[in-house]
Amino acid sequence: MGSTAVSLASTVLNQDNQDEAVEDSGPQLIKSLESHGISAADVKKLQEAGYHTVESVAFAPKKHLIVIKGISEAKADKILMEATKLVPMGFTTATEVHMRRADIIHLTTGSRELDKLLGGGIETGSITEIFGEFRTGKTQLCHTLAVTCQLPIDQSGGEGKCLYIDTEGTFRPERLLAVAERYNLSGNDVLDNVAYARAYNTDHQTQLLIQASAMMVESRYALLIVDSATALYRTDYSGRGELSARQIHLARFLRMLLRLADEFGVAVVITNQVVAQVDGAALFAADPKKPIGGNIIAHASTTRLYLRKGRGETRICKIYDSPCLPESEAMFAINTDGIGDAKE
Repeated sequence: MGSTAVSLASTVLNQDNQDEAVEDSGPQLIKSLESHGISAADVKKLQEAGYHTVESVAFAPKKHLIVIKGISEAKADKILMEATKLVPMGFTTATEVHMRRADIIHLTTGSRELDKLLGGGIETGSITEIFGEFRTGKTQLCHTLAVTCQLPIDQSGGEGKCLYIDTEGTFRPERLLAVAERYNLSGNDVLDNVAYARAYNTDHQTQLLIQASAMMVESRYALLIVDSATALYRTDYSGRGELSARQIHLARFLRMLLRLADEFGVAVVITNQVVAQVDGAALFAADPKKPIGGNIIAHASTTRLYLRKGRGETRICKIYDSPCLPESEAMFAINTDGIGDAKE
């Protein structure tokens, strides 16, 4: 697939100091099913199919398991039964949900005003979509987050590594070095903690998520970035005749992202492109641009942020959709050392 600055494969092989595989509160390794009556051979088949945690199996529909070679319907029933015993999937009280949400980590964006708008920063355990025209700061925000996610939690970081899937070839390691210097971090350590892969088509983009799942089992990651999640879909699928196939493929990709956010508690950040509205509503809209992907991406994203240009290097971020944040705006700036506050 060509050479990349840092590949997913080389990151797995060259991590000298692996973090503990799974923390007490983290996902359960798929191998734990062996002590619950599932054979090592069947566990290996699940791993080869991209299932690396008990949670990933418990959340999977049965029809996805029976297509795995060597997994019969009876085996799938037994695997699901044992997996669901280990993973709480029933009702709970709103109080417990509230307590869990109190423990959610927020990753700083580098801008105090932007963090304030987001209730502390980018939320872990969910998908945040960032969309806007070119040069509105989408990729620059991703570069900054790739560094800030490595900061200690008491500095609004995630104390974890970053996975970066690049579909447009806009990843620049030198930008990470500039942000690292700003936070007094070792440039080499920061780069080593970012696993990078270039996606070349939508199938490859999806396959990289399977690799990402395997890597998250081996080490602690705080952030997964896909920049941009929709670019390749615009070229791999063209015309109305392929619209249905495109939306189904995109929906599966987004579901995999949500599964990773749920399983590993990572923050998932995706960027999206915009198109001009052509319906009657555009005549009355202050800004006629809308994100692509339709309802599929709208329902998958927990928080949607709309970026637009301001004066000079300033940009404006608007809460486009969120289950808990009020619709509001904040101004930030694109600086040489990453995203920061706009100067008065």
